[in-house]
Amino acid sequence: MAAILAFAGSNSSTSINFKLVKYTAALAKEHSIQLLNLANYPFPMYSEDYERENGFSNSLSEFMKDIQKSDGVIIAVNEHNGAPSAYFKNVLDWLSRLERSFFAGKKVLLMSTSPGKRGGIGALQKIEGILPRMGAEVIATFSLPEFNSNFDAEKGISDANLAKEHQDALNLFLSKIV
Repeated sequence: MAAILAFAGSNSSTSINFKLVKYTAALAKEHSIQLLNLANYPFPMYSEDYERENGFSNSLSEFMKDIQKSDGVIIAVNEHNGAPSAYFKNVLDWLSRLERSFFAGKKVLLMSTSPGKRGGIGALQKIEGILPRMGAEVIATFSLPEFNSNFDAEKGISDANLAKEHQDALNLFLSKIV
């Protein structure tokens, strides 16, 4: 049984990416899942001045420890104007200040969703390029377009082809962490 950390890169209390990551984590029943809602982590905007004056928060240190003790990480990254949200980029900036390779040796399933037809693919591709520089191995990616049409709160992904693509990505990820 693998230890999996799952979170969305969003600080919104109504995040559709958190709904996707929560659904995905629930499908990995044979594993130990730690689901974090980053809406509960109010990290300040990173600046060298802030870091020099205040140091690192306990929340940030604990979050990094959660990443480092996991065997694999499931992330759903949200998109704002074709790029990752400022919040998620800020989280990565803070973590990289604690330790540049904070994802060292971690296998990652990277996902995104949005209400639009592109499914947050711009943010997903950008983060897919960034995470390996922080030590991550992105095993699989999945983008869910038109969240409001393709996701049902009770049933999950409602489009059969997208559901299969999602399950295949999850299966590949899980096969690499056990």
